[in-house]
Amino acid sequence: MREPGPGGRFGEFGGRFVPESLVPACAELEAAFTAAWADAAFRAELDGLLASYAGRPTPVTECKRLSERLGVRVLLKREDLTHTGSHKINNVLGQALLARRMGKSRLIAETGAGQHGVAAATAAALLGLSCEVYMGEVDTARQELNVFRMRLLGAEVHPVSSGSRTLKDAVNEALRDWVASVETTHYCIGSVMGPHPYPWLVRELQRVVGDEARRQCRQLLGGADPDVVVACVGGGSNAAGTFAGFVDTAAVLVGVEAAGGAAMGRGVPGVVHGMRSQFLQDEAGQILEAESISAGLDYPGVGPEHAHLGAIGRARYVSAEDGDVLEAFKLLAETEGIIPALEPAHALAWVTAAARTEIPAGSVVLVTLSGRGDKDVAQVMAMLG
Repeated sequence: MREPGPGGRFGEFGGRFVPESLVPACAELEAAFTAAWADAAFRAELDGLLASYAGRPTPVTECKRLSERLGVRVLLKREDLTHTGSHKINNVLGQALLARRMGKSRLIAETGAGQHGVAAATAAALLGLSCEVYMGEVDTARQELNVFRMRLLGAEVHPVSSGSRTLKDAVNEALRDWVASVETTHYCIGSVMGPHPYPWLVRELQRVVGDEARRQCRQLLGGADPDVVVACVGGGSNAAGTFAGFVDTAAVLVGVEAAGGAAMGRGVPGVVHGMRSQFLQDEAGQILEAESISAGLDYPGVGPEHAHLGAIGRARYVSAEDGDVLEAFKLLAETEGIIPALEPAHALAWVTAAARTEIPAGSVVLVTLSGRGDKDVAQVMAMLG
């Protein structure tokens, strides 16, 4: 994947649509990240933390029993094995180092499933920064464990009671905070969304997933790439990071959304949260609520680079129903002894169905397992009885 064009655009998507008071902050962040990303010392410090603290590289695991069941060769990129249990730590460590480099003393973050909030609180504790996290009230109830983890790590968690009380509303509150505190605060966005430079910045920090996976797959497959590369998509950071490693190969790229969201499938172009992308909207342009079994995918839009990849036909975007997600969640646990987060269980649900209908038998399918399922076990237990 390439750098965005003028104004932070990926084709017709992206850009920087923010209040005038935030334009200098976005420009400062773009300049700071450009300089840091070109600085060998910054990259070495980040790489050192990713290795010694986050646990990179994460392995690619071959799922032999699941593969036998499905008739395709399933490989998992194991982001669930990172410190804090998801890919979110890759992005947050980079942004926290950048915040410190910029002289910011405070991190703020939005979170849905809580994994980004936990990662932000973790990085803040490591680097001696204060941290405040905005989380919708609905999500604080279904992700109580992650709320406790954030507070244990020293972060202040703000339940958001406006709107749908989910991720969209947490983003709104975080943006309001940033407007009022930009001098001392870095807004640590958790996905490839928001005003430029965030979609590009977060993708670059997450591309370690795809770059590692490509090297690992070629070693495992005798120099070949997977036939299909699959990742779940809410805002889309784990998918963007994964796709970055394979976009210049012949691999088919598939992003799997929640059926109750599916901004790529049912959305139309619009401007929300500082970016032009695909969003669920009514005829009057009002944003519709997304619904998902997974708090991390409960967002009515998608990152602008995903909108662009879909528009040019380089990536395909599909969706998975809640019931199929629960079945995939159980299937991976029963066949491989791995309990996935509900978010990547969407990707597994699509693979399970597509292996019977459209993926040729014997194909190699790489799935990014973006997080582990500890946070979701109580919710799934309640749903399954």
